[in-house]
Amino acid sequence: MVAAAFAAMFVSFGIAYSFGAFLEPMAEEFGSGRGTTSVFFALTSLTYFGLGALSGVAVDRYGPRRVLLVGGLALGAGLAATSQAGELWIGLVTYGLGVGIGVACAYVPMVAVVSGWFERRRTLAIGVAVTGIGLGTLTVAPLAAALIGEFGWRNTHLVLGLAGAVVLVACSLVVSRPPVQAGPAALTLREAVRNRDYRRLYLASGLMAVALFVPFVYLPGYAEEAGVDPVAAAALVGVIGAASTAGRLLLGLVAARTGTLRTFQGCFLTMGLSFVLWGLGGGYGVLVAFAVVLGVGYGGFVAIGPAVVAERFGTTRLGGLLGVLYTSAGIGSALGAPLAGAAVDAFGSYVPAIAGCLALGLAAYLTVLSVGRS
Repeated sequence: MVAAAFAAMFVSFGIAYSFGAFLEPMAEEFGSGRGTTSVFFALTSLTYFGLGALSGVAVDRYGPRRVLLVGGLALGAGLAATSQAGELWIGLVTYGLGVGIGVACAYVPMVAVVSGWFERRRTLAIGVAVTGIGLGTLTVAPLAAALIGEFGWRNTHLVLGLAGAVVLVACSLVVSRPPVQAGPAALTLREAVRNRDYRRLYLASGLMAVALFVPFVYLPGYAEEAGVDPVAAAALVGVIGAASTAGRLLLGLVAARTGTLRTFQGCFLTMGLSFVLWGLGGGYGVLVAFAVVLGVGYGGFVAIGPAVVAERFGTTRLGGLLGVLYTSAGIGSALGAPLAGAAVDAFGSYVPAIAGCLALGLAAYLTVLSVGRS
């Protein structure tokens, strides 16, 4: 079950987070600005985070096999259709829905399934499963850049769509429901939504998401403008993925000693302050350092978040609780990329966008810092 969850997150998030490599060639072909083209990523993130609440419920009702199968078919069909898109709006619909549904069916449902299969070492099992996100980002982003350089962005979408569909369908053949049905939740979803700490977590996650996903879209382009080779520039997203993998595993150990909530709050501070490094600009080494710091904080955020929710609101309906919580990330990520792109196009500089990310990251930290306090 952990291996299937790992593989599903590897391909789905790897493909989704490789979009930075597609931004420039797609903007050039469609004759659109960065802000307009980045709507591809915004619509995708809004879809997979927004549908997480539905896919979490669906996995309880229909089981993980059917949910993953739907995700695989949607991912393959969406990218195949995007590769043939003749107009920007068509690509927006096919890419956003295809990749968005694929990720939605691979993430929240599989976290819930892994949680149900483990009583002891549940946090470790989830941590190992979600490292697929980081390793997928590390691998697929530079691979996509290399394929685009060789075959063009259209054929690359086709190749990634076929590969992603095959992996998700294969995962659907081996997963199954947890052997023991969960009992009543310690806190229902309706009660959680009315809870002050749950609302604070929701707001903090939304604010952070506005800033967090901007580098996934714009860091490669920023690096290329600074004279970095396109493949090396795309690899910066891979560095974020690699660092997030380390963060998922190492910060999980830290959380066992210092407490999940305190470590979770530290992840927000780390992500927020990382944008200071991006603002410094400079050479490739500074950008790598930024990617590492952001990635470590991001990895801890992803791995520890489910444990924080489980500890404070109960584990038996974790899928639904996480799914609703992650809609905040969907809203934030949908706003962040277009706003940053519009700022870059308007000012002719990345500085205002980076400064905005820093401010939002620190605001998110101050919000999550209030969790657990009256």
